[in-house]
Amino acid sequence: MDTNQAIIVKDIYKKFGKPSDPLWKRVLRSNNKGARNGASDNNGSKRESRLENNNGKGANNENNNKNGSHKIEIIAVNKISFEVHRGEIFGVLGPNGSGKSTLIRLMATLLLPDGGELKIFGYDVVTEAIKVQRIINRVSVEASFFKKLSPIENLLYGARLYGMSGSETKKQVVQILTRLGLEERSIFNPMEEMSRGMQQKVAIARALLSKPRVLLLDEPTTGLDPRSKQEVQAVIEELRDKHGTTMLLTTHDMHEADILCDRVAIMDKGNVVALDTPKNLKKLVPNSNGHETTLEEVFLELTGRKLKEENE
Repeated sequence: MDTNQAIIVKDIYKKFGKPSDPLWKRVLRSNNKGARNGASDNNGSKRESRLENNNGKGANNENNNKNGSHKIEIIAVNKISFEVHRGEIFGVLGPNGSGKSTLIRLMATLLLPDGGELKIFGYDVVTEAIKVQRIINRVSVEASFFKKLSPIENLLYGARLYGMSGSETKKQVVQILTRLGLEERSIFNPMEEMSRGMQQKVAIARALLSKPRVLLLDEPTTGLDPRSKQEVQAVIEELRDKHGTTMLLTTHDMHEADILCDRVAIMDKGNVVALDTPKNLKKLVPNSNGHETTLEEVFLELTGRKLKEENE
């Protein structure tokens, strides 16, 4: 392994299966068919037809189950490959359903890949999952806390899960929280009184308790007001510049990726369609109106999809 590489992703592949239609559509279709079948019969026949279609007692319903409830294979991550350098902020951009969060969960050992190889500092996420878990941590878009408890109480609880306790741990928790810009009064007040931005800072602080070598940031600033977003972004930059933490950041915010990321991968439908520095990516799409090309314009040009387009 190249000692300069923190993360190696090689031909990684992940697929899911889902029903061809939502349950409510299948039930509605079944009911409508039952109504049509019983239209020329008496009321008893209509009820019987509906029961057969809904409860699976008729031959027609068996065929409907086979045809209506079969699963469609969805490829979330399609044999992608890239490497993340030590101390780098590596951005992964794309619309909802492009595979960003699936990729994060694969790295966090929350999902198993269906093919390929994924290593973090030389440890395989499948065969050496415990070793991977010891050197990573993850911050998601919706961090979970005990909202009635204070930040220090939440972090001390988290510390115990890592086998940490005692006065030295409490001192370390206070140091981390103050380093991230939390005032002393906020440290001891209930989490429910804090803004989303401050709560995300606490989430990052909790992730830092285990001193991760790799920090996985899954849309950490989504839904934050501009000031809170800037505060969280400043923390991310500090982690790279002062502590050398390797980070993988997924985001819908192209400006955020532009100012934070050393390199960026753009994903679409499970594929990496472009990977380079933000500066070089913007060179791919010359702008004729005299303004500098944005990463969002690059994305639209390469994929033809909106950034927040939902996966139907």
